[in-house]
Amino acid sequence: MSVSGAGEPTLKISELAEGAGVPVATVRHYLREGLLPEGRKTSRNMAYYPAEMVDRIRLIKLLQEERFMPLKVIRELLEREGGDPDAVRNLLAESDRGIAQALARERERTSAEEVSERFDVPLEVLDRLAEVGILSPAGDGYLTSDVRIVEAISRFRAGGYDERIGFTVYDAARFLEPLRALARREVELLSEKLVGRFEPDRAAELIEAGIDPLADLIAAMNSKLITAELEAHRAGSGSP
Repeated sequence: MSVSGAGEPTLKISELAEGAGVPVATVRHYLREGLLPEGRKTSRNMAYYPAEMVDRIRLIKLLQEERFMPLKVIRELLEREGGDPDAVRNLLAESDRGIAQALARERERTSAEEVSERFDVPLEVLDRLAEVGILSPAGDGYLTSDVRIVEAISRFRAGGYDERIGFTVYDAARFLEPLRALARREVELLSEKLVGRFEPDRAAELIEAGIDPLADLIAAMNSKLITAELEAHRAGSGSP
């Protein structure tokens, strides 16, 4: 991999790791995956690396942890931008602006009173949903995605699933952690397929076009799995 503007190799791998705030094993892993250029070897077990590699390692770690990017995608981004971390950051900043446009619908707000009246969900239930982290109201109301959650809860309550038979907002909160993990996987998928492979505006269009169908696909798959689990439960209980 070429290194844009790389200086004289002066740092040992342990110094690279210390400067970037990662274990030596992480640097070795990045080397094996082709994310970093090979150093200048001075012996069989010793090599030196340019100081600029510290910034690249920090960027790789950030893309892994904060953007959930697979190493394969990060490697492709670095190769596309000639190994220049600043060029990768600029590319991602452009993509972020496009994604922000794609998510503009989330800027719309609906007041708590309107949400409560529209879906016949008491204000105190909305407050409890916010307390457990299911809803995220702002001072001027609820996000579009929050309104959709309340609509789904309203349908659930209309089917008889409410406090009278023991269903509370805390039951819904049980799904938060697995759903966060699923959301991370979805972002990983979108990042792997789109970010850095398309111009930012086109990537934003694809992301916007894919959000709802992907959610529908996952919901349909989940419905199928629930049906299978119920069938298995019925068979295990010996019900006819």
